[in-house]
Amino acid sequence: MARIADIMTRDVEVIQRDDTIQHAAQRMRAMDIGALPVADGEALAGMVTDRDIAVRGVAEGMIPQEALVSDVMTSDIRWCSADDSVEDVLAEMGGQQVRRLPVLDASRRIVGIVALGDIATRRPEHTDEALREISSPD
Repeated sequence: MARIADIMTRDVEVIQRDDTIQHAAQRMRAMDIGALPVADGEALAGMVTDRDIAVRGVAEGMIPQEALVSDVMTSDIRWCSADDSVEDVLAEMGGQQVRRLPVLDASRRIVGIVALGDIATRRPEHTDEALREISSPD
């Protein structure tokens, strides 16, 4: 059985909760990504996406140079461990309708991230079912 450690992306960049949303957007642009784990020190505090910045921040009139990541991030997030099975994580992603999960160690420090795309390219079996669940309206 494949483990998340076998397919996750390591050396994940994070943003701090007290960084500005402009800084988060600039980091996303530079790395060509759409989401960043948010840290409070070394601990996971949430996730912020480009959509969070646009919809929760800019569309609500927040000033990107002043608004903080903590103002727009999602703080109640799911995560997994590197030892979890790919099948279990895929089921969790489908059930929670998320496309990516941070990977934490025993101290709740971020050690990686796993995305549906990682699973689809490295372990394609069953990804079609998870994608249907993730994409279906709530």
